[in-house]
Amino acid sequence: MIRIAAVGDVHLGEDARGRMRPALEKLDEHADVLLLAGDLTRHGTLDEAQVVADEFSGLPVPVVAVLGNHDHHDDKPDEITKLLRDAGISVLEGETATFDVDGRTLGVAGVKGFGGGFAGKCGSAFGEPEMKAFIRHTCDIAERLQGALASLDTDVKVALTHYAPVPDTLRGEPPEIYPFLGSYLLGEAIDATGTHLAVHGHAHFGTEHGMTPGGVRVRNVAQPIIRSAYTVYCVEPSVVEVV
Repeated sequence: MIRIAAVGDVHLGEDARGRMRPALEKLDEHADVLLLAGDLTRHGTLDEAQVVADEFSGLPVPVVAVLGNHDHHDDKPDEITKLLRDAGISVLEGETATFDVDGRTLGVAGVKGFGGGFAGKCGSAFGEPEMKAFIRHTCDIAERLQGALASLDTDVKVALTHYAPVPDTLRGEPPEIYPFLGSYLLGEAIDATGTHLAVHGHAHFGTEHGMTPGGVRVRNVAQPIIRSAYTVYCVEPSVVEVV
């Protein structure tokens, strides 16, 4: 059994230094890996990203992250990615990370994701160039996620995104903003690739538990939802349990 700790939307600012670290020092007693589901900073500045690096680097388990929309706000996602990677945190955007855990292999594929909405109530690449660009960006990201997941040859596959792949975990959010919280295309990528668990953030007022149409368990780990430093999911190829 592989123990996956996860949290998103920690929104660390310069005044938050030291806030997360005490809860993480003995993380290896509870988990084999930590996933960060985006919105690690408040405004996407490098000073805030340095706080993230200080809080999550050098932990007793590997740390894998994707960026969120807040981490893009200051238009420095590449610089933030480099800063975090230099601190030993794996930051994914269409890439994968693999780990050996007690004789089992774990593969994580990550992308930020994007909006667009869900089946029956979604945008399409039609009309104004701005709308076409919006939806094409989502399509491109979903294709990168599917390619990354398909490339994994591991006992357990996990999809890590910031935006939601299903509407289930958005319940509690105003329906009017669902198109800005995720896309069904991410869920299709997950269903097409034998994925065992999907983890995302972004929906602060949503619901933790959801499922793709293909039966893959989806978990919203935004910190306002899980109300803790992290939550842990125990994953076997056919089972996901919360501990």
